[in-house]
Amino acid sequence: MNILQCTFCKKPFASLGGKICPACLEQIDKDFITVRDYIYEHKHSNIDVISEETEVSKQVIVHLLKEGRLIIDGPDGGGGLLVCEMCKKPINTGRMCKECMGKVAMSMDKNVTSNKKPEPKADEPNVKGSAKIGS
Repeated sequence: MNILQCTFCKKPFASLGGKICPACLEQIDKDFITVRDYIYEHKHSNIDVISEETEVSKQVIVHLLKEGRLIIDGPDGGGGLLVCEMCKKPINTGRMCKECMGKVAMSMDKNVTSNKKPEPKADEPNVKGSAKIGS
């Protein structure tokens, strides 16, 4: 367990892996519901209006967007608020655009399949020297 400074309130806390203290996490969950409900009723709002109307900080809204919990689909999309961390193309949610996420997924899939050991065929003897029984 590490002692970290919370990303939001800046207070030290005992972390089990996250960078946000339990109190802030609880408040962010409440803020998520408030912002989600506001966006549902006002689909084409931008982050400035959302923040002002819900009294939720832009920092929390951006955090929720990057987590993929919210999508801002206003007239200017995310308004350049979020950009793909790989190609820098504007996005409305998350950390990467769909194209870059696909590339990462393909790369990970290639790494996983290249690290697998080939399964021995049923008719091949075991490499460890055990004999086939019943032949």
